[in-house]
Amino acid sequence: MQPMNRRTFIGASVAATLSAAATPVRAADSAFPFQPNAPQAAHSIHPIGLQLYTVRAAMKTDFADTIAKVAATGYKEVEFAGYFDRSPKDVRELLDKNGLVSPSCHVGYDVVEKQWPETLEAAKIVGHIYIICPWIDEKQRGDAGGWKSAADLFNKAGEESKKAGIQFGYHNHSFEFQPAETLGGKLPYDFLLAETDPQLVAMEMDLCWISVAGKDPLAYFDKYPGRFPLVHVKDWVKDASSNSGYEGAMGQTVKYGGHMADVGQGSINWKNLFAHDGKAGIKHYFVENDDPKSAFDDIKISYNYLHELRF
Repeated sequence: MQPMNRRTFIGASVAATLSAAATPVRAADSAFPFQPNAPQAAHSIHPIGLQLYTVRAAMKTDFADTIAKVAATGYKEVEFAGYFDRSPKDVRELLDKNGLVSPSCHVGYDVVEKQWPETLEAAKIVGHIYIICPWIDEKQRGDAGGWKSAADLFNKAGEESKKAGIQFGYHNHSFEFQPAETLGGKLPYDFLLAETDPQLVAMEMDLCWISVAGKDPLAYFDKYPGRFPLVHVKDWVKDASSNSGYEGAMGQTVKYGGHMADVGQGSINWKNLFAHDGKAGIKHYFVENDDPKSAFDDIKISYNYLHELRF
């Protein structure tokens, strides 16, 4: 996600909610009972979700129609990053009308810090079971105690949200995978994983941004099994000559340049990643494209790819 735009996008909204979220499972593509000696059918992703930041431009002009189009594409879950001045009650009614659930939403760091009780209340109305913070300001990251302050806040927010039956979490970009001088050369992502309570703070792994940073998601799945109940699914085309415009999200150094792409149209090996989704603990898969060429065409391409994917 594009950090500066996204911060503005979600900063105008408090949080949302949804409890009717269906529990996602890896579905076997077989109508027959399990037979011990028979080869097992390949797994597929179900349900497929969409991070609505992808269609933010359309939501600004016609919120209700955009939600309807997302549902018509085939998506069953959505993750909000702002409500565009709609009330949680209105949002929930619109979701119900279109047969959608919203297990998760994104809210700004400042909301976690200053508006947490009302955010939790709003989340109950919409039905969110996760509330995710997607960004830590660059200035805070440069302060000596900035990452520690974030970890402390996340633990506190997680403790309060747990009492409300909601899981708090953090979403990464690429900058968390660069050694930080303020942490003695440690990776901020590793620091957050170590300093936050797994029972209180989940991680929504952006599988694109960690890959852009040159790190292996599978290594994290192995080291921290079950810590990643949500993932962002977006692709990346490697191109050293490409000026992506995402330096804020990528940080100062990344493994390679390039640009975003619809899922299945880039360099990420989705079959290999999702073959390990059980160890990771993935329950919710949210398609996202921070920079879509044609938003509704793009979300259809990504949906079709994931709908047909077997692993």
